[in-house]
Amino acid sequence: MVDDSVSRRRWLTALGGAGVAGLAGCTGGEGEQETTTDGTTTEGDSGMTETTATTTEQATASGAVKIGVLQPTSSDLQYYGKQALWGFYSGLAYKGDTDPIDSASTGTYTTSVGDVDYELVVRDTQFAADRAQSLATDLVQSEDVDMLFGCASSGAANRVINTVAKQAQVPYMVGPAASADVTASGETCGDLVFRASENTAMDARSGGKYVAEETDVSSVYLFGADYSFGRAVVNNYEQVLREEGVEILDKKFVPQGYSEWEGLLDNAQDAGAEGIVGGFTVATLPKLFTAFLNGDYDYRVFGGLATRITNQVVGQTLQKALGDLTAEKIADAKLGPFTTRYHWNQYENDINAEFVETYTDTYGVVPDLFTSGCFTAASAISQAVTESGSTEGADIAQALRGMTVRDTPKGEGGYTFQEYNNQARSAMTVADLVPTSDEWADNWDAAVMPSEPLSTIGKDKTTIPAEGNQMGCSL
Repeated sequence: MVDDSVSRRRWLTALGGAGVAGLAGCTGGEGEQETTTDGTTTEGDSGMTETTATTTEQATASGAVKIGVLQPTSSDLQYYGKQALWGFYSGLAYKGDTDPIDSASTGTYTTSVGDVDYELVVRDTQFAADRAQSLATDLVQSEDVDMLFGCASSGAANRVINTVAKQAQVPYMVGPAASADVTASGETCGDLVFRASENTAMDARSGGKYVAEETDVSSVYLFGADYSFGRAVVNNYEQVLREEGVEILDKKFVPQGYSEWEGLLDNAQDAGAEGIVGGFTVATLPKLFTAFLNGDYDYRVFGGLATRITNQVVGQTLQKALGDLTAEKIADAKLGPFTTRYHWNQYENDINAEFVETYTDTYGVVPDLFTSGCFTAASAISQAVTESGSTEGADIAQALRGMTVRDTPKGEGGYTFQEYNNQARSAMTVADLVPTSDEWADNWDAAVMPSEPLSTIGKDKTTIPAEGNQMGCSL
């Protein structure tokens, strides 16, 4: 395995001789999924200490920044890639006062912010770690990109970090991959690894605290999918709930798509659970909800509010079980409240208002779960270029460290990169599920949507602190 400190030139030279297969031998197994044709070019996804950068962009820059973009633009979860791309494009459009790129396809696209051209080389990971690694290698070796952005799968992001970004010393802005370990594990965090997107620890620290402080739930049974995302959800909820004095009765991991829920839900009932948490994606959640709604259980279901494609299936499941939906029926069904990383109606500020309008006009849907973090990733990169006065990847990375990002959908200064692990912290909200209102029905194709926020948890309380057994990264 090449040492992390190897120079980019040495890495490229070695890669030219060994090929991708040589590096693949240094990695683990196939990447794991978490919640979500290649690059033919065409024109046309407390305890915290940091130095907060100024929110006034003072320096100037000119030239070009070439960014290799890795997102799933095909596969069953291509909508995850679309959210990521459209959020990122919207962030650059906001900074440049232009219209967003209106594509979700692979290819090469250029957009400008002032005198800086951002050349975006978009490649389709197909939600696979091996393919993400191969594409990232090509982007660095053949396309000579200045930095990388992307991956919706945490397994793919980890692979790119360890086999490409660290080896080649290329800055990598991860997103929307959500496993907390990406920026909390000493194996994957690094000086050149950044993430603006929210993660599973933020889900748990905000949602778990709300459950403990604002509900009468005192005992919880935890369920999660048996791979990186599901385990991260369960482990972070367990940590936070225990700290808040909530009893953890048991935890159970099941394969994605698991359908035999009646027995497991009965186990939670028999154990005396007052609430359960489910760490799943669209592959599993509908089956869990169907079994829960068709059963007779005394506890509530908590967790994170997912993307539109999950809400479509959840809404259909609720309609089958409850008929015409009302807020009262959903509340009586004991679903929620749920944490949300971001949805279009959770933040009232001028930046978000413009973002929602422009995004909806361009893409025909409202901004969804992953879009704010990806908007902020682009906004932060642009801010780093301006403040450093440079288009070099190393200078961009240096400017990102400790930065408070000025322009974000969560408001001005809504995200701050922590110096100890380069994860951006931001506020999170808690909301109920409610029937989709007529106002949003045309642009949110699901029967249920998040309510107005029940609670907003400030960014100083949402991320893993520098001190404690959950943080394995110290930069």
